Formats: sequence, C-alpha cells, structure tokens
Amino acid sequence: MKEEDTLVQKAQQGNKEAFGTLYDRYVLKIYRFVYLKVSDKSEAEDITQQVFIRAWENIGSFTFQGFPFSSWLYRIASNAVIDSYRTKKSTVSIELVSESEISYIARGEEVLDIKREIFQVMNALKELKPDEQSILVMRFVDELSNKEVAHALGKTEGSVRVIQHRALKQLKKKLDINYNE
Repeated sequence: MKEEDTLVQKAQQGNKEAFGTLYDRYVLKIYRFVYLKVSDKSEAEDITQQVFIRAWENIGSFTFQGFPFSSWLYRIASNAVIDSYRTKKSTVSIELVSESEISYIARGEEVLDIKREIFQVMNALKELKPDEQSILVMRFVDELSNKEVAHALGKTEGSVRVIQHRALKQLKKKLDINYNE
C-alpha cells in the first residue's frame, strides 16, 4: 500500500497528524490552482483554507477509486472556486505574475522578454473558458495526468483530451496573433 493511502486511512480514522501531512503535501498546489482562477491572493488563501476544511470534514466519504488523493482535493477546490464565483458573480481572470516572482530567473532584457511572454500567455489564457483554463493549469502547471484531471473535474479522459487539444489550439492562435501584431 502506498504511503499516501496509509495517510488517508489514518486521517479517515481521525488522525490529525496524517491529515496534516497530506495538507503539507498539497496545500501549495491547491493554492496555486485556486490563485490562477481567482487572481486575488487573499481570496485564494481563503478558498484554499475552505478546501482543506471541507476535505477534513468529509474525509470519511473519500473512497479509493484508483485516483490519487489530490484528484479529490482538486475537485473540492474546483467546486469552491465555482461557489466563490456564484457568490461574487464575477468573471474568471488571471493576474499577471509579479516582477518579484520572475526576477530571479534572469536580468536585464531577458526579464523584459520573459515578462512580455508571460503577459501574453496570461492574457490569452484569460480568454479561454474556465474548464479550458483548469485543464491547462492542471496538466501543464501541476503536471497531473489526463486521468487525474478528468477525475478532479468530473469529466471523461476523452473529453479532457479534446478540451485540452482545443484550448491549446486556441491559445496558440491567440499567441500567434499577438506576436504578429
């Protein structure tokens, strides 16, 4: 049995330390996913906290179905973001990565080039549908498999592949237009 499965089982029995280990393992990934959806640090922190509170409250209902525990957390996070949108009735937006977050990568002209490219990608990503954004973030930022993404979003693997393909095609088209302007 995997270490994660053991931790989940212990957490289901009320072991707070086991759940704490799971929290430590996934909090940054869940936060990043939420932050890219809501574009507000404080709101992302609140939603991430809600995700783990819901996970703790409902860990007893988690069942092993061949998917990692993280897929269940992503599903909770996705639903929490949707709930947040419903209460705020706002649109999906993704904030530009700040200079301090990318300045360690390069200096001078390289920083400007990187910032410009990130700005273009983030703006193009903003124009995609929420499901397309979620799939691209989970696949290429969090490096989840199609199977894990499908489970997290309640979709089939086939639909995830199709949405991913279309989203990448749209993203490429949008970026090609921006580079040619």
